[in-house]
Amino acid sequence: MAVLKQNDEFDADSIQEKVIGIASDMVLHDSGFHFHTTKAQLLYAPSGCMTVTTSDRQLVLPPFRMLWISVNETHRVNFRNIVAYRSIYFDACYAEKYMSTSLRVLHVNPLLKEIIERICFWEWSELRNDQVNLLNVFWDEINGAPEEKLELKIPQDRRFKKFSEEWTLRYAMPPMLKDLAEKVGAVEKTISRIFKKETGLSYQEWRQQWRLQRSIELLVEGNSIGEVSHILDFSSDSAFIDFFKKQTGSTPLQYLIKHE
Repeated sequence: MAVLKQNDEFDADSIQEKVIGIASDMVLHDSGFHFHTTKAQLLYAPSGCMTVTTSDRQLVLPPFRMLWISVNETHRVNFRNIVAYRSIYFDACYAEKYMSTSLRVLHVNPLLKEIIERICFWEWSELRNDQVNLLNVFWDEINGAPEEKLELKIPQDRRFKKFSEEWTLRYAMPPMLKDLAEKVGAVEKTISRIFKKETGLSYQEWRQQWRLQRSIELLVEGNSIGEVSHILDFSSDSAFIDFFKKQTGSTPLQYLIKHE
């Protein structure tokens, strides 16, 4: 078991055990881009919200989502407010028997939540029979967990690299298309064509997807609907609620309650 403090260093690859868990309450965390050479990782927070950035996408992990990260997958974990950080590392040879997908965002049900919590507070040692039995339940639940599709693909075109880092890592609000065209020095049609090719969305659609992800983060962090509406530059609270419902099928409050 490792209960980490804010600035403690930890190297999962240096630990030999088949399954190791860590737990920590942290704030204003930025892991920097990194990868694990011998361990697959399960990332989860029972409270708070994490943002994970890979080489080509951004993923949001509120308390009802977890992320599976395979060996050698480059990623970066960010969060601003207090997060109950939980991470389980699995020996690569052991993990590949159960999970082969490189990145998967999965829904966390109450049983999985409790199992993850228990594993994260195990002593690091050879697995006992009761722990093996619990891991069998864990893998059954993992393989049956619904996959969450909300992600934001990051454009790779060099003209947008500086801006995409500001949007995804520093939470800067993406500008309107005409303003971006002035900054980049490209016509609006060119920008939309590039975004469509590299992300599957037009720039306007991509910006709305960014706002949706950011709104989920802000809501989970405890901001009010009025505060989120203001931060994300909606014309009114009702405009934000209508936008959110159109994107998710629920109002912001219904969405949070449904996923408790």
